[in-house]
Amino acid sequence: MNNNKLLIVANWKCNPATQKEAEHLFVSVKKEIKKIDEVETVICPPSIYLSLFKQKVIQLGAQNCFWEDKGAYTGEISSSMIKDFGCKYIIVGHSERRGYFNETDDEINKKIKSILKNRLKPIFCVGEKDRDSFDSEGKLINEMSFIVSEQIEKGLIGISQSKIQDIAIAYEPVWAIGTGVPCLPDDAMKAALLIKKTLTGLYSREIAERVKILYGGSVISQNAIDYIKEANMDGLLIGGASLNASEFVKIIKRVII
Repeated sequence: MNNNKLLIVANWKCNPATQKEAEHLFVSVKKEIKKIDEVETVICPPSIYLSLFKQKVIQLGAQNCFWEDKGAYTGEISSSMIKDFGCKYIIVGHSERRGYFNETDDEINKKIKSILKNRLKPIFCVGEKDRDSFDSEGKLINEMSFIVSEQIEKGLIGISQSKIQDIAIAYEPVWAIGTGVPCLPDDAMKAALLIKKTLTGLYSREIAERVKILYGGSVISQNAIDYIKEANMDGLLIGGASLNASEFVKIIKRVII
């Protein structure tokens, strides 16, 4: 595991519904973790709420960005704009962006380059849709083994050795997201090893070891520590559980035991 602080990221997605709820959730978390130094906590609210939370206890992140800094792109928000809100991180390539909005590996690659150009840190999501599938001959094949490698290779085209170390890679098997059926720590560890192997092929083993690898997918306080201790992850990307302040804080406290 990476020797730096654990990275715990809250992805609020399209929640909460009101500014008042968002402020209450943020303040509730901040109050409980302000004396915890063992982890770097990042909250990624909807971009419309980012201006509410400029401070130092919790790092801010965005859930998505556009790959150009400005221009005639109605409805888009650039990484340079996000930086101006005081953010440090931007999630890119989340399975919901890939699935609902047909985001391609090429678009993700352009977003990563834009994020890095603006001296922010991408949280680059990868993961397979199904646990297993069948090839043309009817043989059972493991989806993760080739889909994750392909997503990493295409997403990191043109990313230099000096820049890759600013990227955190989040393994999020789609079949485990919001389903209540989390990936077993042993399977998560296999994915982490595959990610390191892929990065070693693209860069070097030394560089691969410096890249933070996170796990995301039905993380709750009862299983969070398993992904850190057993799967040897460098942190967690948390969706639904991050919308409950007490549960999210409990996750943070449990992973530092």
